[in-house]
Amino acid sequence: MAPPVAVSPLIKTARYSALIAGIIYGKRRYDHLKPIAAEERRIEEEEKKAREEQERIAKQLAEASEDTILK
Repeated sequence: MAPPVAVSPLIKTARYSALIAGIIYGKRRYDHLKPIAAEERRIEEEEKKAREEQERIAKQLAEASEDTILK
């Protein structure tokens, strides 16, 4: 196996700079998207509660219409 080649300091600097820039970008992007996702989850939870309430009411109405003495 051949011995490892010495990497240029310019290339090392560029690689670490890109790594740090990517970490900073990711953190800023995450901080930007986190409240948006939290709001979407809150809205979805409210819609789910309303949908479950409608289903419960529909189920009660269906059961009430089945229990008649005029069959």
